[in-house]
Amino acid sequence: MNESTNGITSDTDAQGAAFATTVAASVGRTVVGQQVVVERILIALLTGGHLLLEGVPGIAKTLLVQAVGRAIDLDFKRIQFTIDLLPSDIVGSEILDPKSGEFHVHKGPVFTNLLLADEINRASPKVQSALLEAMQERKVSIGDRTWDLPAPFLVIATQNPVEQAGTFELPEAQLDRFMLRHRLEYPSFEEETEVVQRGLKLKLKRQGDGAVPMTAFDAIDDASPYQVRDLTSAMESVLAVHVSDVFVRDCVELVNLTRTHPDLELGCSPRAAIALVNASRARAYIRGRDYAVPEDFLALAEDVVLHRIRLNYEALADGRRGEDVLAEILATLA
Repeated sequence: MNESTNGITSDTDAQGAAFATTVAASVGRTVVGQQVVVERILIALLTGGHLLLEGVPGIAKTLLVQAVGRAIDLDFKRIQFTIDLLPSDIVGSEILDPKSGEFHVHKGPVFTNLLLADEINRASPKVQSALLEAMQERKVSIGDRTWDLPAPFLVIATQNPVEQAGTFELPEAQLDRFMLRHRLEYPSFEEETEVVQRGLKLKLKRQGDGAVPMTAFDAIDDASPYQVRDLTSAMESVLAVHVSDVFVRDCVELVNLTRTHPDLELGCSPRAAIALVNASRARAYIRGRDYAVPEDFLALAEDVVLHRIRLNYEALADGRRGEDVLAEILATLA
C-alpha cells in the first residue's frame, strides 16, 4: 500500500480527518477538552455501534452527546432513567381512541437517530431490557406490529460508577450490546479553569418579563457543519478501510484468551472481536488512514473488552483488576 509522507493516502482519507476535526471543533465551542470522548462518540456513529459513557456527575457527559448530535444535525432525544420508568415510556404503546374505539400507536422517544439513555443503571432490569431489541435489531415491537427505527440509530448511555444507592447493575446481555464503554476522567487544571471562565460569560435567558441563568446547554452551537447524508457518506468510507488478515487474527486471539484466562469467569463474546475490528477501522478513518494499524487495536482494547469480562472470586480477593488481566493478555500478543 502506497503511503504518502503525511500518512494520508487519498482524498477520502483526508475527508475523514477533516470530518473528525470539524466535529471536534464544533463540540469544542461548548465543551472544554474531552477529545478522546469525542473520538469515541464519532467511532460509535461511524460504525453504528452503541456507546456506554461512565463517569462521575458533572463532567459533561450529557452535554457532550448533545453537542455531537447538533454538529451532525441528528434527531436527538434524551430519556432520564428512573426507578419508576416503564418500558412503554421508551418504546411507546397502543392508545385507545375513545371516539373511534380503535387503537393508535404512540411511538416513544426510541424513534430517533441519537438516543441518550441518561443514568441507565437507575431503571429496573425490566426497563433496561426494553432497549435490547432496539439496540440489536434496530426494530421495536409495539402490540402485534414491528417498526423499523430511523437510520442511523445509536444509543449512548451514561452511568455513574461510584453511586450505588437506587441503581441496578446492567445485565451481561445488555452490556455486550454496547460496542464501547469509555470512562471519563476529570478535566485538567487548565481545562477546568477554562470551564469556569466560560461559565462566567453566560448571560440570562429571558422568558417574558422573567429570566433564568443560561447553562452550557443553551450555549451549544446551533450551526450544524454536517448533515445525516454526510455521516452516511463517512460510514461508507469506513467500510472501505483495509484490515489485514493478521489484524483480524489478533482480534480473535484476544477474545479467545479472555475465555481461557485463569482469573476470568466470563470472557468476551464474538461481538467483541467484531467491535474491535470495526472500531479500529473507524479510528483509522478519523486519523486519516485507509488501513488499520496495531495502534488502533491497542487504543481501543480497554473500551471494547473490559465491560465484557468478569473476574472470578479468587482474582477479586487478590485485588486483581480487569485492566491488569487485559494488559497481560495484550502482552502475549505483542
